[in-house]
Amino acid sequence: MREIDLPVWQKHQRFMARAFMLAEQALEEGEVPVGAIVVHKDQIIGKGYNQVERLNDPTAHAEMLAISAACETLDEKYLYECTMYVTLEPCPMCAGASVWSKLGSIVYGASDSKAGACGSLFNIASNNKLNHQVEVIQGVMEAESEHLLKAFFKERRD
Repeated sequence: MREIDLPVWQKHQRFMARAFMLAEQALEEGEVPVGAIVVHKDQIIGKGYNQVERLNDPTAHAEMLAISAACETLDEKYLYECTMYVTLEPCPMCAGASVWSKLGSIVYGASDSKAGACGSLFNIASNNKLNHQVEVIQGVMEAESEHLLKAFFKERRD
């Protein structure tokens, strides 16, 4: 078992807390509560939260919006030295975008057994058959992210 580097873990938690705030904003707007940020050299260069309903766009996932914003900030199409923090494991579309944008790593909170593409259902991000692999770290603020998602879907059912 790999030992956890405490300063690195604390940094992951600090940035995930920022992504979590965006997930809460999505919740307030009636969207599936997922938030994402992209970090380069310890600076947030892109952020997004789910806006599928608001924009009437099935591709308006938090990760897609954060990647687009990060590319615009850097004026680059590739995000080699960047880390994306996202509260829910990326779906196949978002994991694919992470590979195509050549992200350095993805740190996510809750796993997604129905659509997760970073190890749960598929493993697109780290698939060695693709031209780029993204390092994946899971479980940062996992309980908080799961709680937010469960509360959202419970309210929808009630």
